[in-house]
Parts: sequence; structure tokens; C-alpha cells
Amino acid sequence: MPLTITRRSFLATGAAAAGTVALGLAPGRAQAQTAVGLQLSWLHSSQFAGSYIAKENGWWSEAGLDVSLLPGGPNAPVEPPVVAGTALVGISAADYTAAAVEQGAPFKILGVAMQKNPFVIASLPANPVNEPADLIGKRIGMALANKPVLQALCTLNNVDINGIEIVPTQYSAQPMLAGEVDCLLCWETDLPVAMTMQNVENLTMLMADHGYAVHSQTYIATEDSLANRRAELVALMAGEVRGWDAYRTDTDAAAALTLQMYPDAGLDLETQKLQAARQVPLMFSELTDANGFGWWSDDTVAANIETLALLGRDVTPDLWDRSILEEVHGA
Repeated sequence: MPLTITRRSFLATGAAAAGTVALGLAPGRAQAQTAVGLQLSWLHSSQFAGSYIAKENGWWSEAGLDVSLLPGGPNAPVEPPVVAGTALVGISAADYTAAAVEQGAPFKILGVAMQKNPFVIASLPANPVNEPADLIGKRIGMALANKPVLQALCTLNNVDINGIEIVPTQYSAQPMLAGEVDCLLCWETDLPVAMTMQNVENLTMLMADHGYAVHSQTYIATEDSLANRRAELVALMAGEVRGWDAYRTDTDAAAALTLQMYPDAGLDLETQKLQAARQVPLMFSELTDANGFGWWSDDTVAANIETLALLGRDVTPDLWDRSILEEVHGA
């Protein structure tokens, strides 16, 4: 497979029967179906396999929802369909949502799928980057648009960014493999997976382990939907919770389902299996084990606010609204 994968975060600026109980629906009884859209943040892949499991198992339909999974892509931003009502919920990230809110979009973050941001610094064992200080003297391949991300990491770890040579590159591992750069700014689940599939040994330093706290793969909805479509939001999120909990128990099966549902997406099964497995530690934590999938705490929100400020985004804790998740998990 080629070692080139496009990624929205690279192209842009920065960076349970519970559902039926909550809705008062009788299990096993036919329900009128309400059509809703879930806008994904990228093209179909195992990145969204928890949603595929929920749909395949009928967990949304038994709660009265007919959910369309709308693919994203480089020319399909998440936020406009949610504002327009084409999608009830979108999968975004805290920095994108903060930028949209600054422009007047009435969004709230309802849940956090990726507890750890997937940004990493990828390197090779012969010239490793194990901690931010190791970046000094290195050539890093990245999009210039992501310089604020690197600057935030440096600020959080008292590293002088001027000691790092930034080399503009396409979103590919080839510049590093060719010796043109020493490391890459990328996602944990794509370029490193591609290299591993090509038997290229590589290392990743997860930026979230060094203070870079930006919630990713977040669920967003409008304030109007929160006020007037709560039952649908609860049902949709309850299905997501069940789907992702099932995903965690068998990521290989989740990858296989992805190819079964989207055979024309050009996906490779073994690659999808590795991607699915590598997502688990990003999406589940002691916090989700204690409170349920999608959860966040006041402390994680405070850390996000600090990092977002370094990215030029001024937000307050009320950007996050946990009331839907509380209803799902409470039920």
C-alpha cells in the first residue's frame, strides 16, 4: 500500500438498551423510524467502526431512529451539515468546534470519543524522538498550517521551537524514509500504521502524553437540538455507546465489518485491523471505565482550555454539555 494518507487535521488550520430505556420504548416492538444523520469527520474506515456496529445490530432502529452515516472528507466539513440540520450530530474536534463557535455557530460538545488526541511525532529507531526535548536539532516534516500545534507542544514542554527545522511536506512517510526529514507530525492511526504494514519499524511519541490536550472525535450538536430533539440525541448517543463498547471487545471483527459494509472504500483488512487496535488506548481510559464511553471531567476540560488557548482559541467550560451522556449512562 502507498505510504500516503490525507487527513483532515493535516489539511486544516490546527491542528445499550440504555437508549430504549431512556426513551421509554418497549424492546422488540416495532417503532416509527425518525430519519437522522450522523456526519462523520472523514472517509469511511475503522475509525468509525463503533458506529457501524450500532447500525448493523439495529440498536438505533430499535430505539426509533433511522441513522444515515454521512462520510466526510477533504471537501466535506462537519460543521455546516449540523448547522443546517442535515445531520443531527457531527463528529468533530474541540479546536474545530471552538473555531466555529467563534464565528457564531451554536455548538455544544456532547461526548468525547478520543480521550487522547491522536497527534504524534513519528520517528525511526535510529534517530528517535521519545520526548519533546528530542526535537531540538531535528528536521520535522509537516504542514505549515500545523505550526501552531507544534508551537503549543513546545510551549507546554519548555522547548524552543526555533531549535527545530520545520520542513513543509505532503502527508506521507516518504520524506522520512528518504532521509529528507528526521520525524513527522501525524496521527497515531495512519502514517505509523502504514509504515508498520510495510514492515518499517517506527516509533511514535503521543503528544497527549506531553500535555497536548485537545479532545478529538467529539460529538457536536446545536443548542436548538439540545433543547428540542433531546430524545433523538439520547437514542443516537446510546447506540454509539453500545457500538463502541462492542468494538472494544473485538477490534478485528469491527475491522471486518467495516469492509463488509463499505466494500468499495478501497480498504485493506489487515491495515484496518491494526488501525482499529491502535485506536483503543486513545478512546478508552480509567475515566471511561469508571463513567462510560465518551465521558470527560472538569480536569480534562481545563487541560483542553489551556491547550486551546495556545492554539488561539478562547473557550469556556460551557462549550461542553454532558447532560445527554448523563442521561444515557444514568439510564
